[in-house]
Amino acid sequence: MTTDRTALLAGARRIVVKVGSSSLTTAAGGIDPARVRQLVEVLAAVRGGGAEVVLVSSGAIAAGLAPLGLTRRPRGLAAQQAAASVGQGLLAHRYQEEFARHGIVTGQVLLTVDDVTRRAHYRNAHQTFAKLLELGVVPIVNENDTVATSEIRFGDNDRLAALVAHLVHADLLVLLSDVDGLYDGPPSRPGARLVPVVRSEEDLAAVTVGSAGSAGVGTGGMTTKVDAARIATGAGIAVLLTSAEQAAAALAGADVGTHFEATGRRRPTRLLWLAHATSGQGTLSLDPGAVRAVVERRASLLAAGVTAVDGSFVAGDAVDLLDPDGAVVGRGLVNFDADELPALLGRSTSELKEALGSAYEREVIHRDDLVLL
Repeated sequence: MTTDRTALLAGARRIVVKVGSSSLTTAAGGIDPARVRQLVEVLAAVRGGGAEVVLVSSGAIAAGLAPLGLTRRPRGLAAQQAAASVGQGLLAHRYQEEFARHGIVTGQVLLTVDDVTRRAHYRNAHQTFAKLLELGVVPIVNENDTVATSEIRFGDNDRLAALVAHLVHADLLVLLSDVDGLYDGPPSRPGARLVPVVRSEEDLAAVTVGSAGSAGVGTGGMTTKVDAARIATGAGIAVLLTSAEQAAAALAGADVGTHFEATGRRRPTRLLWLAHATSGQGTLSLDPGAVRAVVERRASLLAAGVTAVDGSFVAGDAVDLLDPDGAVVGRGLVNFDADELPALLGRSTSELKEALGSAYEREVIHRDDLVLL
């Protein structure tokens, strides 16, 4: 065990573990009790060592396939949501039973993008996790596939796990897959070598990332895991990537899998979600002065600097900010509906107050709700 990994695991008091569908289910799509039991035994041992655990688990849709008589993950959103509705309860019950064997209580947390990007919701999500962990509960997290639409999705649970790790102030993110680490090419290719440590983007320059594994039941691949690692490490959280079979060894400190070292520092949680868990529901075009104010001075965006509005959105939605050349420079939560903004463009705050009332004496996007891209 290397000194770096020794220190990493010794200092990890709160760990987020993500497991993929293919690591939990049979080829036919049902839950594999032996695999779930093996995973829970590993996590219970981590808990026994004094660390708090949050589990981000895929598998709801996959678990719902067999009961519905389906042999493969359906393509249609409605069918996926139906499978998730059936499978989520089965998956949660299985975890509850297995953790109970170790005297551990579990709690289910289903998230949508709105839960963690809208101001009124994200604090509640953080407080819920904090209370569950305070009470000794292992939160089991999944995207709320039953109600999420294609327009508002995290897209994959690797990215969700990275964002949850930041939300709960985790010290370590462990990504478990059906591949034992990051290779410099497809693992099936002769001569492909495991990358034991990633310290910077330069270490990824020679890596060819494919979509190994998970065909038929999952949505992720190695690309999504590397992207998740970038999100987490850029926010100050180290990442271990390995297979579910090697989870016990990895969490015991063995030199298995790939260790992504933390490269950045923690940033406001909601801004991380805004940058990585949303897509713009519309665009605001800015004049050069507004671009300088937003990008260089990190100021709020005022109506005077907006030259055009495109898209259909309401107050509180995420919108992309474009410079005069059409390049995206930022994303923020807008304070006005799309149909309100055209009448405000190019007008100063004092002018808007005088003409339309004090309700319009506010920023189009406040600097605290804005992230640069």
